[in-house]
Amino acid sequence: MAKMGNNFFSISFDLIAIDCAIPYDLYVNSSANENKEKYVRIFPVNDSVTSEELKVFKKKYFQLYVHESQREQYLKSLLHCSNVPDSKKSEIIKDSAIHYLDKLFDKDKVFTTEILSETLQGCKTTVESMVDVIKDYDVSKLQSLIATLSFHDFYTYDHSINVSMYCIALYSAARPNAPKEEIVLAGLGGLLHDIGKVKISTDIINNPDKLTEEEFDVIKKHPDYGYNLLVENSCSCEGVDFEVIKRIVHEHHENFNGTGYPSKLAGVDIHLLARVTAIADFFDAITTKRSYHDVLPTEDAIAVMSKSVGKKLDPELFEIFTTSVKQLVLTGKINKELPEDFDPCQPQNVLPFRIPKPSFKVEGFGDKEKERAFGKIKKKVG
Repeated sequence: MAKMGNNFFSISFDLIAIDCAIPYDLYVNSSANENKEKYVRIFPVNDSVTSEELKVFKKKYFQLYVHESQREQYLKSLLHCSNVPDSKKSEIIKDSAIHYLDKLFDKDKVFTTEILSETLQGCKTTVESMVDVIKDYDVSKLQSLIATLSFHDFYTYDHSINVSMYCIALYSAARPNAPKEEIVLAGLGGLLHDIGKVKISTDIINNPDKLTEEEFDVIKKHPDYGYNLLVENSCSCEGVDFEVIKRIVHEHHENFNGTGYPSKLAGVDIHLLARVTAIADFFDAITTKRSYHDVLPTEDAIAVMSKSVGKKLDPELFEIFTTSVKQLVLTGKINKELPEDFDPCQPQNVLPFRIPKPSFKVEGFGDKEKERAFGKIKKKVG
């Protein structure tokens, strides 16, 4: 799927269902001037495209388009195409997510309640499609899928989409009987967790070099920025608990031992889905290949993350996460850790490893704490 033009987006000929009603109109750009666009409908919604008609379209037209207002219908129809592999579906869903994130991070537009409301609804639809594709994926299978997807110039987009997918996998493993609405909320929180970075210069956000102390202080403000944006532009979206989204945005950098930011919350006082996001955030940052640094193999990544258990990460959730990494045998061959102020949301030229200090025992949860940690997510955890 290509970028939009004049509220239209391009689609592949091969992703149009044959001999069944398609829930969207098909358009072509009839303008002979490459600097102008003139979209003309060539096929109406709810009619069936035959294989012969599709062959004619391929010969006659360079590209087909769908109107932005029918993006949701297009995504849903795509999920029912049995001949389309999950990797292709995921790539198109990712393009859709980038489209909505781009609206939020558009520096030429003022952040408004209207933009947030429209984006929230679009992101929800995108995450619902994402859940339908990857709901049965464990972390290992999901990691392989993510490795096949292309990446965008803006690190925040790719990272947020990957975090969303890992949140879906981890929450599904932690709550195997959770209704789809809760799983979507977990994915939506992961997708929007860095929304506060809309208030920070892209020169800082995309800087893969070591940040100065002043620059990192700016980065550390993004949970507050995001929370305040959501408070000031409060809106509703059917099926979305907006209060939970605000907490994920505000708390995803809180550390389990109370040393995080911005509020130094600890343990189960940090919302369950913020703790889920923290693990997804960390894992993607050190395992997803980017142009500016090599990444760790899964085994080494889990070993590195394990040194942050009880400090940065929730012990019980991390155990569930590692269980979801199939056929993994930890040998402990890597004796490195990342500092507590490591920011998974920040691109890195070189991951800032250090030799760990002597380990300490992490106390386990009691039954009451477990119950609080895995209580209903619409209630404030703790």
